[in-house]
Amino acid sequence: MIDTTRSIKHTLGKVTMKKILLMMLLTPLFASASPININTADAPSIAGALKNIGLKKAQAIVDYRSKNGPFKNIDDVDKVPGIGTKTLEKLKADLLLTDTPEASPATESSKAAKK
Repeated sequence: MIDTTRSIKHTLGKVTMKKILLMMLLTPLFASASPININTADAPSIAGALKNIGLKKAQAIVDYRSKNGPFKNIDDVDKVPGIGTKTLEKLKADLLLTDTPEASPATESSKAAKK
């Protein structure tokens, strides 16, 4: 009976360890941010698309947009409570003001900054 219990624990330990390792390997694939239109997206979509932005900050973006109208410039996002200049700099590449990245002022300003 004791040998059976040890065998089961040993087998479960191996399975659990394999799952943990698999999750660690796959997490970076799903953790990357994707560009999102902050003028049309809801809070859960923003939180899901932007790295290091949780539901609270995403809701603050939506609330600011509802009160002040759509963002006209990506730099205005730092006026949102809880989002400062450093956070904005990290997010700029993933923020869109329209649904087409080519027409977004964020894309244009980042292109100009690289020159």
